[in-house]
Amino acid sequence: QVQLVESGGGLVQAGGSLRLSCAASGRALSNLDMGWFRQGKEREFVAGIMKSGNTISYKAAVKGRFTISRNSAKNTVYLQMNSLKPEDTAVYYCAARLRSSLLSTDSTAYDYWGQGTQVTVSS
Repeated sequence: QVQLVESGGGLVQAGGSLRLSCAASGRALSNLDMGWFRQGKEREFVAGIMKSGNTISYKAAVKGRFTISRNSAKNTVYLQMNSLKPEDTAVYYCAARLRSSLLSTDSTAYDYWGQGTQVTVSS
C-alpha cells in the first residue's frame, strides 16, 4: 500500500510561484512512477517522472514554467510552479503507479492518489 500526502497549495497572484510537495510512504520512489494531475472540468496530466528518474514529461501548457523533481532521501516528489497563470487554478493531485514500462499521462493508469491541494491564481 502506498500513501501520498500533498502540501504546498495556496493563493498566489498571476506571475507568482508555488512549490507543491508529495510525500510518499509504503514504497520507495525508485519503485514508483509519479505524476501530478489537476482537476478542472477534467482531470488532466501536468507532469510525471518515471521510477528510474530518467524520463520526465510535461503537459505542453506548463512546459518551461513547471518543474517536477524528487528527493529520494525524503521519498518526496515536488512540483515547482513558476509564472503561474489564472488558468493554472485547480486542485492538484499527486499519483503513483507501481508497474509500468512507459510514463503514462492517463490518470486511470495510476494506482494511488493523494487527497489533493488547491492552487488558486488570481489575475
